Amino acid sequence: MSGNRKMKAVVKHRRGFGAELQSVDVPTISDNEVLIKVKATSICGTDVHIYKWDEWSESRVKPPYIFGHEFSGEVVEIGAKVSNVEVGDSVSAETHLVCGSCPQCLTGKAHICQNTKIIGVDTHGCFAEYVALPAGNLWKNPKDMPYDVASIQEPMGNAVHTVLAGDVAGKTVAIIGCGPIGIMAVGVAKAAGAARVLAFDLNEYRLDLAKKMGATTIINSKEEDPLEVVEVLTGGNGVDVVCEMSGHPIALNQGFKMVTNGGRMSILSLPVRPVEIDITNDIVFKGITVQGITGRKMFETWQQVSALIHSGQVDVSPIITHHLPLEEFEKGFELMIEGNCGKVVLHP
Repeated sequence: MSGNRKMKAVVKHRRGFGAELQSVDVPTISDNEVLIKVKATSICGTDVHIYKWDEWSESRVKPPYIFGHEFSGEVVEIGAKVSNVEVGDSVSAETHLVCGSCPQCLTGKAHICQNTKIIGVDTHGCFAEYVALPAGNLWKNPKDMPYDVASIQEPMGNAVHTVLAGDVAGKTVAIIGCGPIGIMAVGVAKAAGAARVLAFDLNEYRLDLAKKMGATTIINSKEEDPLEVVEVLTGGNGVDVVCEMSGHPIALNQGFKMVTNGGRMSILSLPVRPVEIDITNDIVFKGITVQGITGRKMFETWQQVSALIHSGQVDVSPIITHHLPLEEFEKGFELMIEGNCGKVVLHP
């Protein structure tokens, strides 16, 4: 970062727990970049991993640097070669920086680029007053979309990609794990015509949010046996689609056991270590499709997300539960760690 102007930023300042509010230089932009004044930035589970300094972040990120990757803001400066956005535009960003030249990128599968870097993980992020990004990663928001809503499109893209990776119309869909993305997935499944949406979690606060987003049944897996509930609700057939958002080995296994023969298991969660599953009985003999989901299809998923929100098909207002000034980022992280929140939006 260079330049004479200063800005506030939340910096992952060292290898260890926490982060620090610092005054740093406003970034300067290259010919293909855009400078954005951040209006809203939301805290993601990935940011919590970095904040807490777990095994994954220890092996991946290199402090000191500005983290955060979900945001919306206003374009304030554009590079000489930028033509897709103008000063004054409201934008969000696809957070995967892709190479454009690997076999995946060249065949329309940039979301699984072999050389992906992630904004706010591998580069400076958006927990700041300004962020500089390549113009090719920007998504123009409708002028009337509120900044807080626009800031959660990136994680909602994960939910849309997971749910719409196959057909859900008229089907029974199980969402396992009601973190913010799981809660969004409930709303997406309902909007896509799912006949029933079963939401599983251990946290009553988040199950309540899933209910508000349209879950037809909420199941607290601490108090009820998920497999017994599914057995009764589906007449022993199992669910058509499982979207696994928890990453917990027990929950993953329950997902494989509750999916019906020929059903689909889409896994967005990131278990922290290898998970043992019964491949013979739960995958092969059942003839199911198992799919790993990463990121968002660029930019097909973004079109779906923007349209679902802008049309009112998915009302995301129940998901945004807390607004805080950037200075109170520690309170936001505490809320996320406790789990008594939906999306926490910081305002620089």
